[in-house]
Amino acid sequence: MKLLVAVKRVVDHNIKVHIKPDGSDVELANVRMSINPFDENAVEAAVRLKESGVAHEVVAVAVGTAAAQDVLRHALAMGADRAILLESGDTLQPLGTAKLLKALIEREQPDLVLLGKQSIDDDTCQTGQMLAALLGYGQGTFISALEMENGEAIVTREVEGGSERIAVALPAVLTADLRLNEPRYVKLPNLMMAKKKPIQTIQAAEFGIDVSPRLALVNVADPPARKPCTMVGSVGELVEKLRSEARVLP
Repeated sequence: MKLLVAVKRVVDHNIKVHIKPDGSDVELANVRMSINPFDENAVEAAVRLKESGVAHEVVAVAVGTAAAQDVLRHALAMGADRAILLESGDTLQPLGTAKLLKALIEREQPDLVLLGKQSIDDDTCQTGQMLAALLGYGQGTFISALEMENGEAIVTREVEGGSERIAVALPAVLTADLRLNEPRYVKLPNLMMAKKKPIQTIQAAEFGIDVSPRLALVNVADPPARKPCTMVGSVGELVEKLRSEARVLP
């Protein structure tokens, strides 16, 4: 079985982002970047399938500029066999990313495609679903458990109010939740070896796909500051404040 894992370069989840003075976007200059946490869970799942003998190859793919090579090398250090950069300088939204991944998947012909359920920068949670629809593949989203059985992916996916267990025929697209696994700690020797491994670069433009944005980012702003908490001395005082200040009681 051949596995393909899509990874994205995002602001490190430990970094507090700041908004540009003009409110046009968040500030990315001189900010630490890293692999999207949900995609890291997807890479871990793929590597574990290979280690268990279910799969024979794991291919990591990133879409973006040359800067995205660092997250591909992180995937290689985790255990991916090959890395492909779909190089594009365009502003990519989920549909554009899904179209480019579809073109590459049709070329690589993997049996299973894994990616994170969402990226922590735009939080759209759409790429996996769009990719499955474009490919005509079955999909398992928000998965928190994965087993392979009789040519099917048996996944537990989180739904509102609980979870459900479904079987998805291959080829398929699966999107990983953080509860799927605990990604391995990448040791320094593995990172050093990953730096020496080749990364295949494919110009996204050669696919001739329209990836122009369908949405426009109008403004970015911090959420309104929360009002300070007021301590009350009795239930009666609380009721009075709810009545006179909050005006939620008659």
